[in-house]
Amino acid sequence: MIQRELLDTAWVPGGEKLELYRHDRDFMIVLGHNELMSTRKWGSEEALATIAWERISRAKRPHMLIGGYGMGFTLRAALQVLPENGQATVVELVPEIIEWARGPMAHVQQGCLDDPRVHLMMGDVATVIAAGQSDYDAILLDVDNGPDGLVREDNNVLYSAAGLRAARRALTPDGVLAIWSAGADPAFTRRLEKARFSVEEVKVAARSNGKGPKHVIWFARPA
Repeated sequence: MIQRELLDTAWVPGGEKLELYRHDRDFMIVLGHNELMSTRKWGSEEALATIAWERISRAKRPHMLIGGYGMGFTLRAALQVLPENGQATVVELVPEIIEWARGPMAHVQQGCLDDPRVHLMMGDVATVIAAGQSDYDAILLDVDNGPDGLVREDNNVLYSAAGLRAARRALTPDGVLAIWSAGADPAFTRRLEKARFSVEEVKVAARSNGKGPKHVIWFARPA
């Protein structure tokens, strides 16, 4: 039996320890007992970008803000649909995530971080959103397992009324806020609606072949 191998650890600023594991040919990033992401299941991470693109494809110079690099599946999917004049700004809080992407998981990222359309920022995506003013056609958030600060408590601001108002300001009038979650959260749907978003909740399979558990993505547009 092939054992899971711990490759490295990292600490989330203001949060807990992340662990990078390899099992055979697969990688996984784990927080405590929670597997945050894995190279075995990435269909819904791709859907975060592709379904958002369907809603902003008429933008002349589309600009996507991606909160959390993860394992790069959302970014790679965004680059497949963005035109040459498009831009993807990626905001990652944990430096080691990028080191892992360029190191042991270089074959997974497939050079996406070096694409000329990509602007990588190290820091808190909540700060970047708060500074925005009609800057983004899409804001894609996959920094927790749902609309709560699992990875670190400070992430709760993203899903608060104030955080949602900031996202509205940062979006273009026809933009979309897309938030990934491992499961449904009716209370958060109502919070989005109270923040004057028109909300669509889409269930997406965890695996690209349509199998596996169903994840939820909220696509919210300024109402």
